[in-house]
Amino acid sequence: MKRGLVLSGGGARGIAHIGVLKALDEMEIKFDVISGTSAGSIIGALYSYGLKPDKIFELIKNLSIFKSVRPAFAWTGLLSLDGLKDVLIKSVPENNFSALKIPMTIAATDIRKGKIHYFTDGELAPAITASCCIPAIFNPVTVNGNLYVDGGLLDNLPAKPIRSECDFIVGSHCNHISPDFDTTNIKLVVERSLLITIHANTEVSRGLCDTFIEPPRMDRFSSLNLSKAQEIFDFSYRFTKDNFLPHHFNKVPQS
Repeated sequence: MKRGLVLSGGGARGIAHIGVLKALDEMEIKFDVISGTSAGSIIGALYSYGLKPDKIFELIKNLSIFKSVRPAFAWTGLLSLDGLKDVLIKSVPENNFSALKIPMTIAATDIRKGKIHYFTDGELAPAITASCCIPAIFNPVTVNGNLYVDGGLLDNLPAKPIRSECDFIVGSHCNHISPDFDTTNIKLVVERSLLITIHANTEVSRGLCDTFIEPPRMDRFSSLNLSKAQEIFDFSYRFTKDNFLPHHFNKVPQS
């Protein structure tokens, strides 16, 4: 049986994927292919390369996208992702999809064409930075002459590109929207509005997953603040351990 893993975008909430992966590792659940958007593309690539969840957590916590950004004096955005690119190259020095032990698909939005694009080969770091490029916060990323921004705009849970090659897909989603919400903070209103928009394209992808892991109330954590990284990691790990067993990740034989 060929098993796939899909990791959503979600900024700092993407730390949840690491907790999920730690729980799955302990259950000895293995994957043959991985697909990810934004934060999911970072974590998925590092895991595909062979890094263990605890190592990935330490790397992301100490060398996060938010600590590695650089000012970009351009009209297209406020910050550059060159710092993240440097961190990725240090972690995966080959800087190529071919170096990954598990095949990886990374989703990014082609801003000129207005279409989703799936990277599966070539240089790794540019594909990941393209997938992570939140519009108006980061400068768009140029790859092979095309201009890309965050893949979450069009496919925040990229199950579609790997569905046909997998017998079973596990989706990890870190953007659960809870009904309790405080509207007094304009930053939270903007962030929640973006969550709701992205949620629309996630619903279709969710239906393509055989098992769906979505830790509740993740919207209580900001997507742009890693101060709660340990709490996010611990919560998602415990949620997965408490609610899933190895049989949840295997195809039920046809009778």
